[in-house]
Amino acid sequence: MTDLFTMDQGFITLLPTILVLGLALWSRRTLESVLAGALVAFLIMEGLGFLDAMAKATLATLMSKDVAWVMLVCGLYGGFIALLVKGGGSHALGRALISRIKTKRGGLLATWSLGLLIFLDDYLNSLTVGATMKAVTDRFRTSRAMLAYVVDSTAAPLCLLVPLSSWGVYFASLLEQNDVAAEGQGIAVFIETVPYLFYPMVALLIVPLVAIGVIPLVGAMRRAEERAERTCDLGVSEEQALAVEEDARGGVSVFFLPMMAMVLFSTIPSIDLLRGVIAAILFTFAYYGLWHVMPILEVFDTCIEGIKSMVPVLAMLLTLFVFVEANDRLGLTPYVIDAVSPFMTAGLLPVVVFVTVSTLSFTTGSNWGVIAIVMPIAFPLAQTFGVSIPLVMGALFSASAFGSQACFYSDSTVLSAQGAGCTTHQHAVTQLPYALLAAAVSAVLFVIVA
Repeated sequence: MTDLFTMDQGFITLLPTILVLGLALWSRRTLESVLAGALVAFLIMEGLGFLDAMAKATLATLMSKDVAWVMLVCGLYGGFIALLVKGGGSHALGRALISRIKTKRGGLLATWSLGLLIFLDDYLNSLTVGATMKAVTDRFRTSRAMLAYVVDSTAAPLCLLVPLSSWGVYFASLLEQNDVAAEGQGIAVFIETVPYLFYPMVALLIVPLVAIGVIPLVGAMRRAEERAERTCDLGVSEEQALAVEEDARGGVSVFFLPMMAMVLFSTIPSIDLLRGVIAAILFTFAYYGLWHVMPILEVFDTCIEGIKSMVPVLAMLLTLFVFVEANDRLGLTPYVIDAVSPFMTAGLLPVVVFVTVSTLSFTTGSNWGVIAIVMPIAFPLAQTFGVSIPLVMGALFSASAFGSQACFYSDSTVLSAQGAGCTTHQHAVTQLPYALLAAAVSAVLFVIVA
């Protein structure tokens, strides 16, 4: 980092993020907006050497163990889901559900219910539920934006409420690393925060209220639903479509048995989603071959096509990770924390933590990363003011869930749009009012409980 940038410049740390949000709203193109933000961030830090700096940062990001893990998991999920679709498992499940669902409301509630069952990981939830329920919701002229909203609302929020998930394991490890929990007690302490995870609870409860009409459709969501009802234009994005078409050759077991293998191998003997998806693909290969679901060469081709369909998503995720790295180098999170620190008191600490970290997570697209940075600050503050540790941690984790769902370019937003088959921008703008409503209710609850 050169002398062109110092922390004394303060507000300039916000410029790349402001640019990303402005460009995303103006152009409706998410990838290009995030890329522009990253370029500007490195230009601020490195001056004329910004291209070399960004190239090195991109390579370092791609070589990161965590980023490589995410890229592999997402790519392989694409192959796995393509097998379920091509083998007829998704079609059979959809057909079974259609015979029991008679209304649009029923289709949305069924989507929400299926989302509640797939709690192991938000990536798996976002891609699987959307791909499975499209046939059901399409029948009742439900816009793909509405489908994506329902899916996204049961992804990260649900994974936070169920400790046996990738989110639970990650946050439990953070609690141990920051001495909030003793070694080996991370999950136990994380469970203590669950009653205070207000945002995930509220976000999950709002979905059925929207589905049955208690909470009205507003803004872009209302227009998307009216267009779907009036013209049958569901807002399908060809770019987000899965590379393989549904097939009716298999039964419901073609869906459930591979999914059961996924859960089993992902959780035993420890939670490892990469191991789980690899094992699930191998199981599906063997199962399809044994029961002649499709020829073995077609199985390989289908898996490869599914992985190929994830390339735009992987490009978006890599760009996002580079942007997050740029914001970390700029010092955005410490700058914002310093700016709000005068407002932190015993009574306001939980809500200030929630609002501040929600804003950071929403603007940066970093959910887990922001929490890792803020936790070492939030924990001592809770001790200093004598505020309940589980309450403050609940506010912190709730903020992460809000950012994951609401951010225009977060991984959860991108994957939910991919699963539902709509554009990332369309999904982001249609669901934002409901995410903000859940955040507002949660903020009030943090004030009351404190």
